[in-house]
Amino acid sequence: MEREAQGGVGAVFYVSVAISVVFVLWGVLFTENLSGVTAFILEYVLGNFAWLYLLSTTIFLGFVLFLAFSRFGRIRLGKDDDRPEFGRLSWFAMLFAAGMGIGLVFWGVAEPVSHLGTPPYAMAEAGTAQAAELGMRYSFFHWGLHPWAVYATVALALAYFNFRKGKGGLISSIFYPILGDRVDGPLGKAIDVFAIIATLFGVAVSLGLGALQINGGLSFLFDVPSGALVQIAIIAFITVLFLASAATGVNKGIKYLSNLNMGLAGLLLAFVFLLGPTVFLLDTFTQMIGDYAGALIPMSFDRNAFADSSWAGDWTIFYWATWIAWAPFVGAFIARISRGRTIREFVFAVLVVPSFVSFFWFSTMGGTAINLDRAGGGISDAVAQDVNTALFVMLEQLPLSFITSIVAMVLIAVFFITSADSASFVLGSMSSEGSLNPKTPVKFVWGLVIASFASVLLLAGGLTALQNVAIIAAVPFAVIMLGMCVSLYRALSEEPAVSREEARTGLGELKERVAERARGGGGPAVPRPGSSRKD
Repeated sequence: MEREAQGGVGAVFYVSVAISVVFVLWGVLFTENLSGVTAFILEYVLGNFAWLYLLSTTIFLGFVLFLAFSRFGRIRLGKDDDRPEFGRLSWFAMLFAAGMGIGLVFWGVAEPVSHLGTPPYAMAEAGTAQAAELGMRYSFFHWGLHPWAVYATVALALAYFNFRKGKGGLISSIFYPILGDRVDGPLGKAIDVFAIIATLFGVAVSLGLGALQINGGLSFLFDVPSGALVQIAIIAFITVLFLASAATGVNKGIKYLSNLNMGLAGLLLAFVFLLGPTVFLLDTFTQMIGDYAGALIPMSFDRNAFADSSWAGDWTIFYWATWIAWAPFVGAFIARISRGRTIREFVFAVLVVPSFVSFFWFSTMGGTAINLDRAGGGISDAVAQDVNTALFVMLEQLPLSFITSIVAMVLIAVFFITSADSASFVLGSMSSEGSLNPKTPVKFVWGLVIASFASVLLLAGGLTALQNVAIIAAVPFAVIMLGMCVSLYRALSEEPAVSREEARTGLGELKERVAERARGGGGPAVPRPGSSRKD
């Protein structure tokens, strides 16, 4: 039984909105209580489920790599004659902007410099060369293959079941091989509600970071007060802009803004790279690629079990939880823009290209900041006082600092708009029976809910509250994602085997068409041998 994605809203929409309204009211009316409850739950989660985050993210990475290298890699995310809707450049820009744009701008300087001052697991003396190397290595680790594997897992499953199997673009649709028609009942609805709530918290974290950094930039440049009310005002202003963009759809607003994002980010990156310590940055990038590759497996499983340290919870677990909470949103969006690509092409593009862009970003931004700090620039002291100003403190020590700081704030704002726009689209789809074109009023509702979530969390404790809810919200969805892997593998295992020669010549598609007509399924006529056919 296949779902028909008509775009109407039903129980999933109303239940999710109701839960969201209750959470927002809780945060507004009982702010301190919300802070206390989330802190209590966080302590329990970190004490009992940190291992789950480490294991699950590593499993996701191994799983998608296995699919790419196996015979399943030749399977297309769609029908055999489907071809990609977007060119590679626009595709890369959209998946990257939706995936972690704001986070890169926020943490590109802040994370390596923070690790320089407080080395991971106290494995080095603060401020030393060893601390700098550790800081860059863990920055690569947190923003490299693992997060993109999390996104790729959800995106692959959604794209496969939606475009190849016609099951609809819902998280619950992925579980047909395990649950059968029960995905259309209460169990399937519960899975979709979990996915929506996890997405809301994940997106709220990103938008909260964006508001914090814009406020930090305004404070640094224009002495604008820094506080929750200013940050909420920033969110309100940006919300108006992204709702306007949301009305235009994927092919216009999101596509154009994503390309603008990449242009601005490229300009800022090139400026810092060329006017910063260029040779040092190239050395850093080259060395840290090897350092990251050599330490990837040990870092993937390092829980620091024999020492009492909160470092993993503050950094690695927070990141893994954030990527998992973001996975239904980013995964659904990447799936939407990836129809027609093969699994192998998809996995290598989604894992490798964004990871290397992230590596070069951290090498340039973080490497420049570390170089300046170790030369007496005082960046680590500024970051310790206010992490939101890290990027602007670094830019201040380069030429044209005022202009580049303005460009940075515009970049953050556009990333903000793109992420929120993409999220409202995906949430609209997830709450409208998987419609690929959710209605504008539904997207507007989710846009307002996203802005409300981010505002409430800023009121409840700023960056700390954002980190806490991300870790908490990701626990149930991590379990759901492990089930996705099982379900996707079952479905792929039922695909007819296609040899390399058949895949290259198109004979696999020809066989399928012949079999379809033999079953009486109609379809396009099978071309005669020697005849021409236009794709």
